[in-house]
Formats: sequence, structure tokens, C-alpha cells
Amino acid sequence: MANDQAHGLRQMTNTARPVKVIAVASGKGGVGKTNITVNLGTALAAQGKQVLLLDADLGLANIDVMLGLHPQYNLLHVLDGSKTLEEIIVEGPHGLKVIPAASGVQKMAELSPAEHAGLIQAFSEMDQHIDILLIDSAAGIADSVVSFTRAAQEVIVVVCDEPASITDAYAFIKLLSREYDVAHFHIIANMAPNIQEGRELFNKISLVCDRFLDVSLDFMGIVPFDNDLRRAVKKQRAVVEYIPRSKSAIAFTHLAKKVDHWPVQKQPRGHMEFFIERLIQASLDIA
Repeated sequence: MANDQAHGLRQMTNTARPVKVIAVASGKGGVGKTNITVNLGTALAAQGKQVLLLDADLGLANIDVMLGLHPQYNLLHVLDGSKTLEEIIVEGPHGLKVIPAASGVQKMAELSPAEHAGLIQAFSEMDQHIDILLIDSAAGIADSVVSFTRAAQEVIVVVCDEPASITDAYAFIKLLSREYDVAHFHIIANMAPNIQEGRELFNKISLVCDRFLDVSLDFMGIVPFDNDLRRAVKKQRAVVEYIPRSKSAIAFTHLAKKVDHWPVQKQPRGHMEFFIERLIQASLDIA
């Protein structure tokens, strides 16, 4: 079934669209993962990139809430065939495009073959140029999280300086490394007082990974603790757009520039349709 779907997808897709596909994940909830995804996407859009943000927290979707958006439709309507992907996309700050999810949608590993095919068709028929597909996955190591992170080209892991965050981030990296051969991860230290303490946090994770796992970790940088960021959250705005001169907004701008310099992978990897093929195959493997 997966091979038939992939063949059909290639037949439907006439134009190759190189896309950077980046998943943002965390070992545990409450570390600011979604806030980082929203602001990183907004910062990239502000720098002129065409960014599509996929809310992949299929159980507790909240990107629309964080940006003060009010989508009428979501992925559930795409999966049941009542709406196209184009019809559910809503626009955020600086032209950031958002695919809203819906609380209670079945996780990817439980989608039926018909829903698999519908998701593939929906993405393949998108008629918009996209530079970056940014995926806000759920926290933890649920099957849907594994599916999305395996399908992406790059994985960003958000951590903060709490024992549970460090332990769970290591567990997440260990699972993807040992079970699914994901070998490279980018680390962002959130709510770090300064770059030195952010680097120390990264070193804690790197030390244990170097000892027990065959992976490479990249320290992307920090998002500093910033009251302006908390103000933006309360206003349901991205701090990059709401208070662009704040410490956190400047940090997001620097992180976005780093992402912009990551190379786009060559054919066939690095295309929207190939991401969906990998996503479907990953969920089938888990099931």
C-alpha cells in the first residue's frame, strides 16, 4: 500500500519543490517548544522565507491559540475529505502560513489507508512555493512524534535547565538514534540566563550522548529568559513581531539565520512529497 501511494504521489507531482523540513521536539512538555517553533517560524518569515508551520501536536494543538488565530477548519477536515490543505491554511505574522491541527485527531500510526492516501494527496496538490516546512511535534516519545521526526531532515530538540528536561531529552535522542538511526540533532537551550549557561546545559547532554550513543549534537544557541516574551505570550503574539527589539526576539532572529544557512538537501530528499512518503512509511513501520 505504501509503495502504491508513493508511486501515485510521484505521478501527481509535476514540479520539484526543494523544501527544508525541520521538526522541533522536546523530551518533556513545559519547556517552551511550541513558543520556540512559533517564533522561529515568524523570524524566518520576517527574513523573507516562505514558511509553512505544521501543528503536529495532534492531541493538544495550540499554535493557533499562541498566535491569536481563529481557524475555521483544521487537519481533521482534510483527512475526512471535506476541505483541501489550501483551504485550511491560515496566515500569521509576516506571511507565516499555519496548518492547524485539531485536538482529538488520531495519531499518525492509527490513520487508515484512505487517510494516508488523503494526506499524501493533500500535500502533493499544494500550489504554493514553500522554502521551509517547520513541524511543531508533541512532547515526549509517542508514535506520532517519532513519525514526524523520522520524516524530517533536521531535528531541533528544546531543553531547559531542569533535571527532567535533560533526562527526557536524552531518552528522546536515544530512542531515535538506536531504534531509527537518526544521527544528528540540533539543541536549543531555552530560558537560559546567558550563553555560557546555555553552553553548560548543552555540554551536560553532549557528555552523556558522546559516552553512550553514536550521534552528533549541534549547539544552536539559547533563548534567554525574557519578561517581554511572557508579555507576548499573554497577548497571543509572536515576540519577534510584537517586541522585535527584545532579548528573546533578537535571539530568535539569530537562530533563524542559522537555519537559513542549513543546506537544502538534494533530490529526492528535501521535497515536500518525499517528506510525506517518509512520514507515511514511518507511521506504517511503527504500526
